[in-house]
Amino acid sequence: MTAFTDRDGRETLADYIDVPDIYAAGRLDRDSEGLLLLARGKHLRTQLMRPDIGHPRSYLVQVEGVPTAKVLRELRDGLDLKDGRTRPAEVELLDESPELPERRVPIRVRQTVPDRWLKITLTEGKNRQVRRMTAAVGHPTLRLVRSEIGNISLGGLAPGEWQVVSDVDRIALRAALSARSANSESTNRPGNGPRRRGRRSRG
Repeated sequence: MTAFTDRDGRETLADYIDVPDIYAAGRLDRDSEGLLLLARGKHLRTQLMRPDIGHPRSYLVQVEGVPTAKVLRELRDGLDLKDGRTRPAEVELLDESPELPERRVPIRVRQTVPDRWLKITLTEGKNRQVRRMTAAVGHPTLRLVRSEIGNISLGGLAPGEWQVVSDVDRIALRAALSARSANSESTNRPGNGPRRRGRRSRG
């Protein structure tokens, strides 16, 4: 659980982290793994969770089957899900499986069906978005690991391990979030709607 308490007695962050007065900036569902940022400052947590800022988040995604160029293009361009169309994403088909620790709970694997790894970078956080995107194009997610949030990467941290973000990385993350926030506020200010100049373009 990406919280420090759970009334049902399930394992939480408190089983691994003994630092007081910090809170998770975002969540991972129970089937997913990877990077989670924790902070004391409410401002930073709010910026990381604001949907309009759109800071990048990267995931290593093991999918069932081998996605074609057409499927990769659909993922990149955006898909229509029940809660709206996804923003364009960066999607890379990896040549090799990433080096990751074994899962405590093994994934479901069908011996007769191949699987491949993708790296997907989003700038939004719809509920279980990556899983729904890959399912929508016919390649269910088998394993999902968040590897990067902005300029902060998972690196070589093992499950349950944590470390303090360096001053350099923290300053860079704050600067990037502030720039995206300022851009979002400028874009959404009255009178700053999109302009057409001869032809329509897709963002």
